[in-house]
Amino acid sequence: MRPLEGEVLPPESEAEREARRRLNFLAWLLDSSIPIPGTQLTIGLDALIGLLPFIGDLIGVALSSYILAEANRMGVGRAILTRMAFNVAIEGVVGIVPLFGDAFDAAWKANQKNVRLLNDWAEQPHRTRRASGLFLAGLTAALLAFFGVCAGLTYLLLRLAFAS
Repeated sequence: MRPLEGEVLPPESEAEREARRRLNFLAWLLDSSIPIPGTQLTIGLDALIGLLPFIGDLIGVALSSYILAEANRMGVGRAILTRMAFNVAIEGVVGIVPLFGDAFDAAWKANQKNVRLLNDWAEQPHRTRRASGLFLAGLTAALLAFFGVCAGLTYLLLRLAFAS
């Protein structure tokens, strides 16, 4: 468990360094291990697995969730874990859409985003925690605004429907 702001950070253990190396490799394998000939673009095994309708996307989300589980085991805070889960959720939900979802999955690279968050947390935990908290506050505000707009539109539609 990482200390709170103002406390001295203990040195990273060899096990934590090895876990981060392993997760970096897994993220690369899933998101960027296969170069696309003639371009500088890469895809990973996650994009290929995602070509299998529905089950491929479930397998991809399960593999991505392993990174979250490891981050949780390492003591990453809730705000950062929530941000990581958001990345996986976006990839999983959009990935369900045939073809477009697969292209999005190849571009979004949730696993690399999450490992980058994990590495940032290990190197600068206070700054990463603060940035993730701001991200979650913005996401919450956006969701509240979305639900507010939906409620307003529903009200207007019902008024139009029942106006005689």
